[in-house]
Amino acid sequence: MTGCGKSTFLRTLNRMNDLIDGVRIDGRIELDEENVYAEDTDLVTLRKRVGMVFQRPNPFPMSIYENVSYGCRVHGRKDKARLDEIVEKSLRQAALWEEVKDRLTAPAMGLSGGQQQRLCIARVLAVEPEVLLMDEPCSALDPVSTMKIEELVQELKQEYTIVMVTHNMQQAARVSDYTAFFLSGKLIEHDVTDTIFTNPQDKKTEDYITGRFG
Repeated sequence: MTGCGKSTFLRTLNRMNDLIDGVRIDGRIELDEENVYAEDTDLVTLRKRVGMVFQRPNPFPMSIYENVSYGCRVHGRKDKARLDEIVEKSLRQAALWEEVKDRLTAPAMGLSGGQQQRLCIARVLAVEPEVLLMDEPCSALDPVSTMKIEELVQELKQEYTIVMVTHNMQQAARVSDYTAFFLSGKLIEHDVTDTIFTNPQDKKTEDYITGRFG
């Protein structure tokens, strides 16, 4: 459901909300048993470990190759041969290599919307994150591109922890192992996806799934 706090929650996981003036945050979020809100947390390192793919594709105004290698170069990797390997591996992981391997020096902005979103996923994967955050990654895409992203998520979740926001119940049912239902800024229920959709414990969840509201 739109406006219920899903994206705000997602951004707490890598402290993107810190960039919002006047934000107040209480509590703990732990990654490998360490509180990411500890005062000594290195935010650059945190956001490398917990990468984010936004709702709308946001490729940088540079080449396809430079987009994927950007994060690696920021973190000090300069070896061209190694960067070539990382770019190819990341584009393969994002199911984009075969479509762009002959035009890596072409502007990324020339890709289609679905290709741009997969490029953004490759850019995140290049720095080897542990967690991948996805904020409604298909909302700006056509059905064919959406299907490709969903297929990609199914593959990537074998290797990465993925937290994905969607207001599309069918999509949540298709791609997730666990589902959390948010309403009016509160987490109403969280369980195995099959349980949420077939035997929810909270009436609000049941009402939403059965279409009584939302």
